[in-house]
Amino acid sequence: MAYNLSPTTAPVFSLPDHALVTLEGPDAVAFAHAQFANDVAALAPGHWQWNAWLTPKGRVIAVFALARLSGDRLWLVLPDHPAGPFAEALRRFVFRRKLKIDVPDDIAVSGAFAAPIRAQGAMLDEAEGAIEFDAGGDGGPRMWRIGPPATEDPASQAAWQVADLRHGLPRLPASQREQWTPQQLALDRLSAYSVKKGCYPGQEIVARTHFLGKAKRSLQCFSANGTVAVGTPVREGDRDVGEVACVSTDGEGSVLLAVMPLEHAGTGLFADSHPLTRQPLLDGLRR
Repeated sequence: MAYNLSPTTAPVFSLPDHALVTLEGPDAVAFAHAQFANDVAALAPGHWQWNAWLTPKGRVIAVFALARLSGDRLWLVLPDHPAGPFAEALRRFVFRRKLKIDVPDDIAVSGAFAAPIRAQGAMLDEAEGAIEFDAGGDGGPRMWRIGPPATEDPASQAAWQVADLRHGLPRLPASQREQWTPQQLALDRLSAYSVKKGCYPGQEIVARTHFLGKAKRSLQCFSANGTVAVGTPVREGDRDVGEVACVSTDGEGSVLLAVMPLEHAGTGLFADSHPLTRQPLLDGLRR
């Protein structure tokens, strides 16, 4: 697949399904720390983390990368969530805090199946007029570039989404927002939430599930030789045992993430009448 391309020759392509929201001001970090599920205050400048915004009932609104460019400047890279509505929803909670939430229109999110020039792991770096993120994992090198818009490449864009799913990064369409807890989406694999920091929306649900060991479902990755729709039940015989949370195509069929019982072996399953083959979740995307 495309995510095995050589890092020295892979072109940069646009990621139009990724949006950018910026938070800037003296209270930007405190605001983000209070709103989002991960420990923003502990994030050092020049680094990034996976993060999530939850409802008060602990359901995931969005999963995103949060980068701290400096002491009071944050960037949010949002897969599959329009920047405008996200920023507007955040602004409702600003009240008297001193920060500005914007959606820049002069830079865009691009990707490449290549290692960054200097950025590594959670460390950001600037190269060739753009900010680079190391988005690689066991499936091969990848990077985000935030800077001038790049060219369209639908095949590479599709391969990027497949690589996300293979690494266990849920790519949630609108119908799947506010449906799942962080544990059900296996966000612990990405270190995308904290159970030790102070209050944030949904924190009580997340902490209770974690400390009482009540998580009963999590993500599994499957492939299917056909098209499977998001929200489709995963069936074992005549009973539903899970639900498809996100899907992409790899040129041969579908790659999907489904929320399944923790103890299920992932065999003997169907979705939309298509047999499912369990695929191992790739590691290396934790930041």
